[in-house]
Amino acid sequence: MRLNCPSIARWLLVWGKTDGNGVSRARGGPAWNPLFAHMLDAAACAGVLWDRYLASSVRDRLAEAFGGGDAATARRVVMFLAALHDLGKASTCFLRQFAEDSKGEAMRRAAAQWEEQARDAGVPLAPAGRIVPRARHEHITAAFLPGLLGCPCHGCTGRSEGARHEGLHVVALLLGGHHGDVPNPDQVEAARGAASEADWGKLRQELVTELARLLEVDLGALPDLVRPERPIALPLLAGLVVIADWIASDEKYFPYRSLDEPPAQWWEEARRNASAAATRLLLDAWQPGPAAWPEVYPDTPEPRPFQAAALAALPRSGPALVLIGTGSASGKTRLAQMCALRLARTCGHHGFYLALPTHAATRQAADEAASFINAVPSPSLRANLAVVYEHAEAGDIARRLRDGGVSEVSPVTDLPPATDPTPDSGPTPGIRDASAHRVVLDPWYLRRCRGLVSTFGIGTVDQVVLASQLSLHWFLRLFGLANKTVIIDEAHAHEMFRRHLLSATVSWLADAGASVVVLSATLPAEARRSLVDAWCEGHLVRPVTDGRTGPLTVVDQRGEVRHPDPAEIPGPVKPDVDLLEDPGPAGLARRLLTEAGGRGITGVVRHGAKRAHELYEALVAEASRRGWRPGEIVLVHDDLLPREREPREARIVRLLGPGADRRVRNPARPGRLIVVGTRIDQALDIDLDRLYTDLAPVDVLLHRAGRVHRHAVNDNGRPEDLRRPRMSVLWRTGADGLPDVEPPQGYEPAADTAERAARTAEYAPYTLAATWQVLRRRQGPQGLIALRTPGDTTALIDAVYGTAPPVAPDEAMNALLARTWAAWRSRLTNETNRAEGLARRPYDGDVPLEVVKLQSGKVHGRDGTAGKYARTGSTARSHPREPGIDALVLFRQPDKSLTYDGAGTLPAKLDHPHPHPHRHRHRHRELLLNTVSLPEHWFEGDHALPDPKTWPRLNHSALYYRPHLVFTPSGTCVRGLPERVTYQQDVGVQRIG
Repeated sequence: MRLNCPSIARWLLVWGKTDGNGVSRARGGPAWNPLFAHMLDAAACAGVLWDRYLASSVRDRLAEAFGGGDAATARRVVMFLAALHDLGKASTCFLRQFAEDSKGEAMRRAAAQWEEQARDAGVPLAPAGRIVPRARHEHITAAFLPGLLGCPCHGCTGRSEGARHEGLHVVALLLGGHHGDVPNPDQVEAARGAASEADWGKLRQELVTELARLLEVDLGALPDLVRPERPIALPLLAGLVVIADWIASDEKYFPYRSLDEPPAQWWEEARRNASAAATRLLLDAWQPGPAAWPEVYPDTPEPRPFQAAALAALPRSGPALVLIGTGSASGKTRLAQMCALRLARTCGHHGFYLALPTHAATRQAADEAASFINAVPSPSLRANLAVVYEHAEAGDIARRLRDGGVSEVSPVTDLPPATDPTPDSGPTPGIRDASAHRVVLDPWYLRRCRGLVSTFGIGTVDQVVLASQLSLHWFLRLFGLANKTVIIDEAHAHEMFRRHLLSATVSWLADAGASVVVLSATLPAEARRSLVDAWCEGHLVRPVTDGRTGPLTVVDQRGEVRHPDPAEIPGPVKPDVDLLEDPGPAGLARRLLTEAGGRGITGVVRHGAKRAHELYEALVAEASRRGWRPGEIVLVHDDLLPREREPREARIVRLLGPGADRRVRNPARPGRLIVVGTRIDQALDIDLDRLYTDLAPVDVLLHRAGRVHRHAVNDNGRPEDLRRPRMSVLWRTGADGLPDVEPPQGYEPAADTAERAARTAEYAPYTLAATWQVLRRRQGPQGLIALRTPGDTTALIDAVYGTAPPVAPDEAMNALLARTWAAWRSRLTNETNRAEGLARRPYDGDVPLEVVKLQSGKVHGRDGTAGKYARTGSTARSHPREPGIDALVLFRQPDKSLTYDGAGTLPAKLDHPHPHPHRHRHRHRELLLNTVSLPEHWFEGDHALPDPKTWPRLNHSALYYRPHLVFTPSGTCVRGLPERVTYQQDVGVQRIG
C-alpha cells in the first residue's frame, strides 16, 4: 500500500494486523490494517454492546466506575479504553513481526514497502539488524498506558512529586489481560524495558490524543472519572474489552482500512459495521413483554400455589436470590423461567443461563427453554441459545440449534408402544418444531469462552463454579453471567467442594446486580445459609430474616430474607424403598427380567462403567432366552465414546420423556424397556416405572426417587404390579454384615480395578454408610421404607449431613460410622480449604478485592484445564477430583485406512479443510465425537502410563495437538499406548493390568 501523500501522520502508519491469510487482498484490499483503524473498530463494538447488550445493572456498575455515575460519560470512556487495548503494538518488538513472520513473496514485498514508508514518516523503528528485547504487546499496554492517561507517579513520569493514580494502573492491567491473563508486575516491568518510552512515548501519545479527539473524550477530566472501586467493575471491563476486540477482529465485518480514507470516515464505517455484527451475532438484550402464565404454559393454565407465592414474593425492583426447595416434577423449572422473565422486566437482565448437573440433561432442557423463549412476546425475531459445556459442539442439541431449530430424526419405531399412540395434537413451539426458527445457535458461540456471553444459555453448573477461579479468560464467564438471571438446577448436598466455589460466584453476581435462582429440595440448612450469606456479602449487607422456614426463600439486595408461605406444597412423591443386598450381575439380571412379567420401564443406576457393562451383558445373555427383542435393553455410561453415547441418551429421552404434549402419554413410550447406566437419573425428565440404584448419599437417592412415576399422565398405562412407585437400593455386604463402603487396605488408584473403583467412587464412605443406617432405621415390618418427599426430605438430609453421625443400635455399625465420619470431616476441611484457595471473592469482609488478586498465567491454565496434559499447576476446578485427559480414538482398518468406528463405515477425514468454515466445524465435531477422557490416576504413581505428550503422533494436521489412540477393529491398541489399553464398543477404553 504505497502512500500518495508524503505528509501523512506517522501514527497512522503503525499497523495493527497483517493479511497473512490473504482475506483482505482477495477482496482487493490492503495487506495491512492501521492500528488506529482497529482501535476505532473496537471502540465501536464496545459502544454497540453498551447500547444493545449490557444489562442495565452492568451499565450502572460501569457508569459508577468510569463515568462518575453518568452513563453517557461512562459509555464514551469505556469505548475509549476498549480502543486502547492494543496500544502496545506501537513498539519495535511488535511491528518488526511484519517482516519476520510474512510468508510469500507478495507479503514480504508489502512488509518491505511498509517499513520504508514508516521510517520515512518518522516511526521510531530500531535500525535493521539490531537485537530488540521481546515483550508481548498487551504487557506494553499495561506498562505505559497509565502515564499516557495522566498518572503523575514516579513510575510513569520519572518525577517523584505525583501520587500514583490507582484507577489508571488498574485499568492498564485489565487491558493488558485482553489475551486472557492479567499480567503480573514482573511481566509489566519486562515490557517497560523492552519498549523504550524515550523512542515511542510521543507517538503513543499522538495515538491517544487523536483517539480521544475522535471519541470526544476529555483527557484532562479522565483521571477523575476512572475510579473502579467496586470489584465487579474489573471483570466487567475486562470481559467487555475482550468481546469488543474479538468482534472487531473479525474480517467478515471489519475490512482493512485504506490510508486514502480519513480516520473520520473509518469511524463512521466502524459504527455501521459494529451494529451489523451485533445483529448478525444476536447480541441484543432480551426485552420480554408481559406474559401471563397460561400464555406461556397452556398445558397448565394456572400456576400452582407455591409458584404463585414465589413470584409474588419477588422484589418489585432490584435483583433477587431465590431458593426453591420443592420436590421432583413439582414445576421448579417453570417457576425459575417465570422468575427470569419477571427479573428481566424489573431489573433489565439481558437473559438467563440454566446450569444443569450434567450435559446429558441439556437435551430436554434446551427444548423447554426454546419453547419458553418462543412463548414470551419479544421484539427480537431470533434469539441465540448457547449450549455450554466441554465438547458441546459434539452434541446433537448444538447441531439442531445451529441448523436453525430443525426437527430431530424421525420418531423411534423400533419398540412397540404400551398403548395405542395418541393422535398428535400439534407441534410444541420449541426446537422440535421445524417451523419455529426463532431460537438458534450461532457457531460463534461454540468457540472457547463465548457460550456464556450469549443472552440465553444452557449448560453445566461447572461453568458457574469456574467463574470465580483464575484461568485463561476466566473473567469472560463472570462477564456473561453478570448480565443474566443464573438458574442452578439440582444442587446436591454432598458436593461440598462445589458449594464453596458456587458461593464465591454468587457473591460476584450479587456485586454485579445479577439475580440467582437455585433449585434443589436436598440442600441442608447450612448450605442454604451459605448461599444467603454469599449473596449478602456481595451486596455488603447482613441478612435480615423473617424468622420463618420453608421450601421457598427470597432475598433482595438489602438482605431481607423472606420465606413466602406456599399455601400448598406439590403433591408428595411416595416411593416404597427397600435395601437389597446386591445379588451380583447374573442374579440381578434374573430378578429384573422376572419382575412384573417382563413389563414396564425399569432403570438401573450403577456406579462405574464396568459394573454397568457387567449387568448389561448378564441381561442380554438371559434376555435372549426369554424372548426379549434387541433394543429392549439399553446401556449408557460416561466411558462410551460420545459417538456411541449421544444417540443412546437421545433415544432414552425420546422414549421416556414427556413427549411433545405433556397432557397426554408419550406415544413413543414402549411396553417394556430396561435402561442400565451410570447417570440416567440426570437425563432430566425421564419417567420410570421401577428403579434400582447402587447405594448413594441420601440427597442423590431422593433425587433419583423423583424419576419413578414422575409423570401422572403415564399412570394408567403402568403394569399392575408396578402401580406403586418402588426403588431398591443395592448394597454389598462387608465385614459383620455391614455395607462395604470403604476402599480396601493398601488401595492404590493407579492400580485401579473395576471392583476397587466401584468402592472408591465420588461419594464419601461416610455419606454411604450414614445413608444406609438412616434408611435401615426407617424399615417397616416387611423391610420397606415409606418415603414422603418433600415431607421427609429435611429430616433425612439433616440425619446424614448434620453435626454428628446417626446412632446405630449395634457397636460395629457405630464404629464404622465414627471411623468414616472422622475421615469425611477431614475430607470436607481439605475440600473447603482447597476451594477457598482457588476461588476469588469480591470482598474480604467489606474490603474490595485488589487487581493483584486477579493476575494469572500459564500455571492457572486454559478454561480450567491446566495440567490436562502436563498435570501441573494450580488449575481451576469444578470438582475436587483431578481432571481427565482427553484422547482421540481412531481405528485402523486392514487396508491401513483410519476410521471413526471399528466397523470401518465412517472414514476419518483428517486433512485441514481451511478455508471452508462449515467443513472445519464438521470435522471438529467428528473429532469430538471420538474423544474420551482417560482417568488422571492412570498417569500417576509407580504404574503410570506414559505422558500423552510423549505419544507418537500421526502426520495429519488435525492431530498435531490432540493425543490420540489407534485401535484395530478388534480393540487392540496399535498406536499411543500399545499393550497398555484396549477398546470395547460397550465399555470404552480400558487399561490392561
